[in-house]
Amino acid sequence: MHVLPFCAGVACIFVALLDAFQTVILPRRAVGRFRITRIFYIMTWMPWSFVAARIRHARKRETVLSYYGPLSLLLLIVVWAGALVLGFALILHSLRLPFVDPLHARADFASDIYLSGTTIFTLGIGDITPHSSAARFVLVLESGMGLGFLAMVISYFPVLYGAFARRETAISLLDARAGSPPTAAELLRRHAFEGGSEALNILLIEWERWSAELLESHISYPLLCYFRSQHSNQSWLAALTAVLDTCALLIAGVQDHAARQAQLTFAMARHALVDLSQVFSQKPVEDGEDRLPDERYELLYKRLCESGVRACRDAESIERLKKMRSLYEGYAVALSRHFKMTLPPWVAEHPYKDNWLSVAKVRAATEAATGEGGKSPAEVFMHDEERHIF
Repeated sequence: MHVLPFCAGVACIFVALLDAFQTVILPRRAVGRFRITRIFYIMTWMPWSFVAARIRHARKRETVLSYYGPLSLLLLIVVWAGALVLGFALILHSLRLPFVDPLHARADFASDIYLSGTTIFTLGIGDITPHSSAARFVLVLESGMGLGFLAMVISYFPVLYGAFARRETAISLLDARAGSPPTAAELLRRHAFEGGSEALNILLIEWERWSAELLESHISYPLLCYFRSQHSNQSWLAALTAVLDTCALLIAGVQDHAARQAQLTFAMARHALVDLSQVFSQKPVEDGEDRLPDERYELLYKRLCESGVRACRDAESIERLKKMRSLYEGYAVALSRHFKMTLPPWVAEHPYKDNWLSVAKVRAATEAATGEGGKSPAEVFMHDEERHIF
């Protein structure tokens, strides 16, 4: 028996099974700098994202980036299976077990690879037959391991896509509440109605739970972060950042009792953002572009005041908001650069044109016609035009 190939084979099998166990079964963050999954994503995501970034058409670029998540999962399974096949082939080669290969007078390493592959995938072709008890034991062991490996992979997909579906459902619901892409200004503006504070409070409670579920699922399955939303102007990172922006604004500069719940939601959402940054070894960016310069800050508060939001305009409001932003924006920018996901603005660059605003305009006209809103339909329309609602 050759010791070196045997030890190498055992090491390949152990590393592959341990990595698959940590990635699929272990319900907590996997550790280790030299894990197969970690090395695989480092070696594949960088060139993939580099090529995708060179595509000028935004929709095509987003489509190419969206392929990576599901495709990387399939390739990772191939890598695990390849490591198992190589490991058992090295063990067979080191033991020098007697085989009968119809293609070769004397079995070589290529025959060991072929026998290992047909065994682990339970093909059972039988064209290479073992002639010793040790060889039969190794092949039976590999066959059982291959069956268990395939069962584990099959059970992996429903769990993964279930977590993805739950994440995307909340993001889709946010579209009507905060625009697309979601912004803090639009989220507060669309809740500036009688009883809107209670509705906003409920929304923040729901997003506190969503952030907790995001933290648990995406730390256990980090590759979910590479799965992108169906629409190019939506992403889990944009939604999380918009919620953090809203909470920071409520805490630092809005007179509303929803600010109490905003503190809880902010803490949970920031926890998720920071932990995911650590999973992907992304340090907070301190020299990134300012998402809310002074002129945008003035526009933000102008939009809020026009909508009836009670915004604080004391001398310290800007500094309070900057202090809140410093707690999470660096991490958001780091993840944005890594995943090639655009962060949402604080205030929409252009007037929104979505289904919610069309419905809201019809309802406003109805209230005006029935005397509920105190304005005629024409006055409602003109007022909407002045507030850039289309």
